[in-house]
Amino acid sequence: MRAFRSTLLWAAAALAFPALAAAQIAPAEYAARRDSLLARIDSGVVVAFGAVEPVTHWPPFEQLPSFEYLTGFHEPDAALLLVKRGGVRSARLFLKPRNRGMERYVGPRTGPDESQARTGIPGRALAGLRGAVDSLAAAGLPLYVVSDVHTGDNAEEDSLTRGASFVRALRRDRPGLAVVQGADEMVGHLRARKSPAEADLLRRAAEISAAGHRDAMRAMAPGCNEGEIQAVLEGAFRRLGGERPGYGSIVGSGPNALALHYDRNDRTMRAGELVVIDAATALGHYSADVTRTLPVTGRFTPDQRTVYQLVLDAQAAYVRQIRPGGAEQVASDSGQAVVAAGLARLGLIESPDATFDGTGRCAQGCPQVYLYTWHGFGGHGIGLEVHDPAQYYDDPDQFQPGDVFTVEPGIYVDPSILDGLPDTPRNRAMIARIRPVMQRYLNVGVRIEDNYLVTAGSVELLSKDVPRDPDAVEALMAEPSPPLPGGGQCGS
Repeated sequence: MRAFRSTLLWAAAALAFPALAAAQIAPAEYAARRDSLLARIDSGVVVAFGAVEPVTHWPPFEQLPSFEYLTGFHEPDAALLLVKRGGVRSARLFLKPRNRGMERYVGPRTGPDESQARTGIPGRALAGLRGAVDSLAAAGLPLYVVSDVHTGDNAEEDSLTRGASFVRALRRDRPGLAVVQGADEMVGHLRARKSPAEADLLRRAAEISAAGHRDAMRAMAPGCNEGEIQAVLEGAFRRLGGERPGYGSIVGSGPNALALHYDRNDRTMRAGELVVIDAATALGHYSADVTRTLPVTGRFTPDQRTVYQLVLDAQAAYVRQIRPGGAEQVASDSGQAVVAAGLARLGLIESPDATFDGTGRCAQGCPQVYLYTWHGFGGHGIGLEVHDPAQYYDDPDQFQPGDVFTVEPGIYVDPSILDGLPDTPRNRAMIARIRPVMQRYLNVGVRIEDNYLVTAGSVELLSKDVPRDPDAVEALMAEPSPPLPGGGQCGS
C-alpha cells in the first residue's frame, strides 16, 4: 500500500510539475566529472569517502556533497578510488557486501557485484580499500583526499572523520607517503559551474519550494504557531515530489525575524508582526533557497511596507547588474547604495555615507548601514549544498554562465545593537539621533531571497512563482487557507 500511495503522489506531482518525472543526472555526467578531476592532476591516487550510516537513523541519511558530485551514489558507507598513472585512468567504488538481515531494517542496498550496473563504476569490497591504497602508495603515487565533510565544515581541522583516520593510519605505516592538499578545492571549482542537468534540478526544486511558500501565505493568520507554518511548507515539499527540506526551515515571527538562522519555530504569531520564512526543498539532492517576509495579519503596516519596498528595490538594483562577465562587487554595491539612501531618508542613519566608531576592522569608522544589513546581498551559490560554491567567489569576481545563486538583501532593526558600540562622542551623538527612530521600526526584519541562473545569453529567475510585490503578497494572503493536517485553520 505504501509503494502504491508513493506512486500516486509522484504521479500527482508530475502532473502539477511535468518536468519532475525526468529529474535526474545521467551516469555519463558523473563520469565526466571524475575525468575533469583527474585532468587536474599529473598522476596519483584520489580517495573520496561517502557519508556513514546514521547511528540512530536520525537525521535521515544524506550523502556528502563532493562524493555525491563524483558518483551519484546515494547509499552509506562507500568510498571512491580514482587512479591516474601514465595517462591511464581508472575508478573503483568500494562498498560493503550485502547483508540480507540488515536489509530487513534499512531496505535493499547495493553490493560490490551490483555497482557497475547501478553506477557505471566497477565495485570492490570496502574491506579491500586499505590494501588497494597501500599498494598504490608503495608504487610512489601521491595521495589526494576529498575530505568526508560538508563544504561549510572546517576541513582543515578535521581529525575525527573516517577519511581523516584512514589517512592518519596510512601516514603512520608509510612515513614517506606524499599526501597532496587541494583535492577539496579542485572539486569545489568543478561544483561551482552547474551543468544544464544540475540547473534543471535547481529550477524544479525552486518550483516546488514556491508552491510551499504560496500555501504558507494562504495559511498565515494571527494565532498561528510558527511550527504550523513549517508543517504547511514541508508538507507541500514532500507532496509535490521534493525529497527533503534543503536546510532547517526558518519561520521567525516578531523578534525572531531578527535571528538570521532561527529554527526553533515554536512561537505563536501576533497581529501586527512580520514573519520571515526561509525554507525550500531539495530535489535530486539539489537545494533551492527561498525567503519571503509576510505580515501576520495579511496586510503590511505603512512602516513595514516602507522597509519591505526598500529591500525589494535593493534586490532589483543588484539583479540589474547580473550578466556574464559582470562583477559581483558592482551588483552588491548597487544594492547597498539603494539601502543606504533609503535608511537615510527614514532617519535610521545620519546620511548614506555616515559612519560610527567600531572596533577591529571598524576602528577607523564603519558604515552606519551595517547596523541594519547583517549579511551580503549577493548571497551564495546553491546546489548539492544550500551554501554551494559559485564561480564568482574567485578572482576576477565575475558572474559566469553556470552560476546559480541567491540574491537576498535584508534589513533588520534591533535597537539593542547600539548597546554594544564603543562609548565615544561620535557614537553618543549618533545614538541620540537614531535610537528613537529605531524604536518606531522595532522588530522589523525583512529579507527577500530569490534564486538566479546565469546562462550565456540570459539571467533566469528560478523562484519566480513566489510573489514578492507587496500588493501581490497581500492578495495571495487574502485567499482561503489550504487544508491543514488534522483539519481546522492555522491558529484555531
